[in-house]
Amino acid sequence: MADAARHAVFRVLARQAKLYPDFDLSVMDKSALESPMSELDRAFAYAIYDAVVRHWLTLEYLISRELSDRQPWSKPGLNGEPDGGVEPRVKAALLGGAAQILLMDKVPTHAAINHAVEWAKQVIRPGAGGFVNAVLRKVARLKPETDNRREIFSFGLDELPAEDGTAIVLTEPCLPEDELHRIAVATSHPIDLLRHWMRGGGGPSGSGGAAGASIRELKRLALHSMMRPPVILNSMYARTPLPDSAALTPHNAPGHHVFLGTSHELGALLETRSDIWVQDPGSALAVQSVADLQPKLILDLCAGQGTKTRQLAAVFPNARIVATDIDPARLLTLERVFADSEQVRILGRRKIQETYIGKADLVLLDVPCSNTGVLARRPEARLRFDEPHLEQLIDVQRQIIADTIPLLNDASMGGSRGRILYSTCSLEAMENIEQVRWADKWHKLGVSRERRQLPEGQPGDQPPLVRYADGSFAALLG
Repeated sequence: MADAARHAVFRVLARQAKLYPDFDLSVMDKSALESPMSELDRAFAYAIYDAVVRHWLTLEYLISRELSDRQPWSKPGLNGEPDGGVEPRVKAALLGGAAQILLMDKVPTHAAINHAVEWAKQVIRPGAGGFVNAVLRKVARLKPETDNRREIFSFGLDELPAEDGTAIVLTEPCLPEDELHRIAVATSHPIDLLRHWMRGGGGPSGSGGAAGASIRELKRLALHSMMRPPVILNSMYARTPLPDSAALTPHNAPGHHVFLGTSHELGALLETRSDIWVQDPGSALAVQSVADLQPKLILDLCAGQGTKTRQLAAVFPNARIVATDIDPARLLTLERVFADSEQVRILGRRKIQETYIGKADLVLLDVPCSNTGVLARRPEARLRFDEPHLEQLIDVQRQIIADTIPLLNDASMGGSRGRILYSTCSLEAMENIEQVRWADKWHKLGVSRERRQLPEGQPGDQPPLVRYADGSFAALLG
């Protein structure tokens, strides 16, 4: 089709709608790279995709209002799972079109509708175009003809939150009257997640058995997830002063700077400085909490892209570090990042289990988690939150802890026993304080140095967003 950007992103959205809620996180990059388009078109495609993913449940709610009972957005199958309803490619056209109409001020409504209709006709079938046209024209009635912004978002029945703190005003009060349901729809959070936080499972009061979050706290957390997170550099271990640049400004957290330049400028800076890297203060919390220890051998068993591995190397320059990740793609990334390092060695998990039994002084476990502390950076994570998925993650985390214990130095040769630094980017008590209590109860590890960072920052904070922080948890076991 003539519109390369919209065509590429609609194709991606169709795949995500089919996989929902377990998105393929690499598909957008693959699609954009495979499709020949200008940088401007590529940026437009990413903007549409980002708007849809950040507002998926909001758009689904507004679109569903215009659907008949004979063709709902989704309908329960035999096992309670979605089965049938609107097919994924039609969902892509409706979501992509509605996002442009309601959330992207500079996109003409007629252009968004026309492309979605033509795409549906050509890619799906001719009749799909008529259906998409009818639904999107009804959705478009929610967009005022003149200015559609209020200065401050206040969870009104006719408001959607914008990342700058303003309210996107609709032509009618169509959001749910029930306050909790309205918070969920307006901020695109599953209502089960908000109910979980209200029961004390996570959020500001989630410390295991504590009172649940208030409506006010829920609003603050949900709105934080709507922010556009800044790029934050860990500059705590910089060996020389940072360049005097308008692109760098100190963050409220000591040893961090907010980067305001382009991605090209960021790449150029990081190529010349191995002593600074992209890392949020919440992410840095775990390793900072044990900076006074003196381990000789450190294992980083869930190293991901190697961010905390780099921090470990900076904090413990005299330690040997061995890192791995169970994901093959991330393991290849680690090998590339640390190819020239004399301090950091990258090995497969099985090789580590064979080589380092009873030898590690410190093991970092930055375990897979629900990501509820980083929903501003991982908006797709909120879509897949539910209690069964959380329970599966808890089982995985416990297995990782149990499998790690044999690697710890048992102090039989003198010195102190090895310890585990347990870390998540979750707000959930079940993944955090309750997990380390479980490790203490069943494995007699002992718990100390608990650290908990709540997400900081709200839409409308003035750039450079120097108080923004992700949520995280860390504790030392052993």
